[in-house]
Amino acid sequence: MAIVEMVMPRMGESVMECTVISILKKVGERVEADDSVMEVATDKVDTEVPAPHGGIITEILVKEGDVVPVGNVVIRIESGANVASSTAVAVPEEAVELEKQLETVASIVAPSITAPIHSQSGRFYSPLVLNIAKMEGISGEELDKIAGTGAENRVTKKDILGYLESRQSTVGSQQLAVGSWQSTVGGAQVENSAKSIDASGITKSEIANQQSAIEIVPMDRMRRVIAERMVESKRISAHVSSFVETDMTNIVLWRNQIKDEFRKQTGENLTFTPILIEAVVKAIKDYPLINVSVEGDNILKKRDINVGMAVALPSGNLIVPVIHNADQYSLIGLAKKVNDLANRARQNKLTADDLIGGTYTVSNIGAFGNIMGTPIILQPQVAIMAFGVIQKRPVVIETPQGDNIGIRSMMYISHSYDHRVVDGALGGMFVKTVSDYLSGFDLNRKLF
Repeated sequence: MAIVEMVMPRMGESVMECTVISILKKVGERVEADDSVMEVATDKVDTEVPAPHGGIITEILVKEGDVVPVGNVVIRIESGANVASSTAVAVPEEAVELEKQLETVASIVAPSITAPIHSQSGRFYSPLVLNIAKMEGISGEELDKIAGTGAENRVTKKDILGYLESRQSTVGSQQLAVGSWQSTVGGAQVENSAKSIDASGITKSEIANQQSAIEIVPMDRMRRVIAERMVESKRISAHVSSFVETDMTNIVLWRNQIKDEFRKQTGENLTFTPILIEAVVKAIKDYPLINVSVEGDNILKKRDINVGMAVALPSGNLIVPVIHNADQYSLIGLAKKVNDLANRARQNKLTADDLIGGTYTVSNIGAFGNIMGTPIILQPQVAIMAFGVIQKRPVVIETPQGDNIGIRSMMYISHSYDHRVVDGALGGMFVKTVSDYLSGFDLNRKLF
């Protein structure tokens, strides 16, 4: 038997400490190698930390809310394996790769404060706490007043989030308590009737009724990050949109014919999304200059085709997991990958690797009954495509025998692109090519 000391792993070059959000195991509990034993947060991302070896947990040296420096021992595990010594275990290769991924996520997802900082009063604050304070508009003076429950009275993530919740409740109460109010006139307090009328002619009772009908819902951190990134994208990219109408009849008929057999053979549902992504991948191969990003005055052409797919979460927020090397998947493989990412996104089980490296993004807004839209580009990409709802409509059908009117399943495709590097010709031809691949879908295609 040997005692293995599990240390707090590095979560990025600039990350010197992590905040323990939750401890997932107990003393005396058996764990296997790579089992998640705790959840930690940095100023960049929240993630789970796996056990380096299997065994019995003999000691947990930290508690929830603790701010733990990287490299400190956090858990001791009694392992039955032959371990050379009881010294700290080296960080596995997976953790090194995760470190690189987290650094990339940090540059995309949230502004980063790179080192622990002391306030003017001399009080210590972790980068995580400072980043939350920055996003929530908390001044240094206000931050100094928050009571801390961490080591040496440090403010933890739980402390600052609790403070924000109580502050919002106080503000809401103050804004809504208007039914009876007082003012000072000539140095004397005068009770104002609810029937008093202000300068605009609106009675105080009407104001009270209006304000009491308003529910104040503060943005969560994810929504604030989304808001910042969307505004930033509009500032960075010169957005232009093109639209085409696509005949999806062959795809609708083919899917209806094969979906039951597909589920029986694979155990997966066949949605329209993998078929749409397959068409996008083919078009990217035809027009590789759409698969680029901009860095200063340089255009970076990407060899890998990594397609992000927007997924709506139960919370109402949006997340974009990525299908890496999407051109290497068959349609069956794409269907499985799409379903896996969408399910894990809704269950909050995506990893850092699932969210990085996208080179082009698609959004299936038709799932919500929308016919078209103008999506905002996900930086640093230069284009994004939205697929509208598929609807049956009467359309003119051209045949060698002449034109006639028929009922077809039609869909609008919206393509937003960055006019700094994608001109109308490229942006328009690309979306038209996607449309051609979809409308020309082989009705007799075999998958098995």
